[in-house]
Amino acid sequence: FFIFKTNMRSLPFPSNYFDPNKLGFYMCFECHGHPLRKKWVVEEPNDRQMDRNQNGNETKRTSVASPSTALAYLDPHYWNERFAREEHYEWFKDYSHFRHLIQHHVKPNSSVLELGCGNSQLCEELYKDGITEITCIDLSAVAVEKMQKRLLSKGYKEIKVLEADMLDLPFSNECFDVVIEKGTMDVLFVDGGDPWNPQPATVNKVMAMLQGVHRVLKPDGIFISITFGQPHFRRPLFSAPEFTWSIEWNTFGDGFHYFFYILKKGQRSSDSIGMKDNVNIAPISLFQDELENEDYIFRTNIDEMESQN
Repeated sequence: FFIFKTNMRSLPFPSNYFDPNKLGFYMCFECHGHPLRKKWVVEEPNDRQMDRNQNGNETKRTSVASPSTALAYLDPHYWNERFAREEHYEWFKDYSHFRHLIQHHVKPNSSVLELGCGNSQLCEELYKDGITEITCIDLSAVAVEKMQKRLLSKGYKEIKVLEADMLDLPFSNECFDVVIEKGTMDVLFVDGGDPWNPQPATVNKVMAMLQGVHRVLKPDGIFISITFGQPHFRRPLFSAPEFTWSIEWNTFGDGFHYFFYILKKGQRSSDSIGMKDNVNIAPISLFQDELENEDYIFRTNIDEMESQN
């Protein structure tokens, strides 16, 4: 088994589920849906809530408390209230962790659409790397207003921020070179049920999103999806017959891995491949700051919901 230390306040499950004297079972997303035997060791809360960037430097995390249930992520009111209080939060690591992947696929003169920008600094980091034709959208009017003010205060006047629904994109056909989403599609799966056989309503939402992305991409455009979703869950959706893109992927991350998908329009092949098709992921070794991170809580909340269906 694996031994972990965690903060009881951060656990996404009832505290009686974690008995330090018993072995528990948990469906690990990193191990292709196979349960791991883990022993959980509970320690006293630590008031020092910090994240580490790629250089190992500690930075204070500004996220508000995560919701008690993952279903809250589907509620627009939750996001408006959250963005009203929260200045910045990065889902799935910050740009520095996958910058090398972005630079390999996105040219400086590319027109980029970011789906579900929230209060992320992704668009700012892209701009600093010379990618200046950027449009960001979010369903939350609060997020859009605060993002617009933040960008203007920093001098990023060229970046457009619009209130829009990613399931009904208000753009003309074939108008973007690149579409990027980071954790946005994952929200659609919080009530998806069995990941091997998602509920029809969830599939319909995901397909509406993908159809919109495919439509607004130029004939040789690229869709980048940064997600928890493993290839055996995402490929059936990405590979729908109506789409003309090829599928590649890579991974990044430390304690647990995130997937970086590259879907290239106009290059569909019968055997789309992963850059790491047989992903060899090392045994999980999560530290306390990772367990307290909302990415992890978000993922485990979803797994808990799926296990109850």
